[in-house]
Amino acid sequence: MRRYFFNASLSAEQCYGYYRGDIKYVVVTADNGERIQLQFRHFQRYVDINGLRGRFRLTLADNASFVALEKIN
Repeated sequence: MRRYFFNASLSAEQCYGYYRGDIKYVVVTADNGERIQLQFRHFQRYVDINGLRGRFRLTLADNASFVALEKIN
């Protein structure tokens, strides 16, 4: 398993573009400098009226498949 830590911040307006289906992926930069592309659907439960803000831990299997995304702060 591989774990990545990163901060994410999207305004409510930006999130609306994802909900409309205009955009499907979010690109984040992990603390180690790696850029990671994730489907927006993994973030949906963390979106509120202000958008998306927080610190996250992404867990991937050894074959790079998605395991979990957790908001840690």
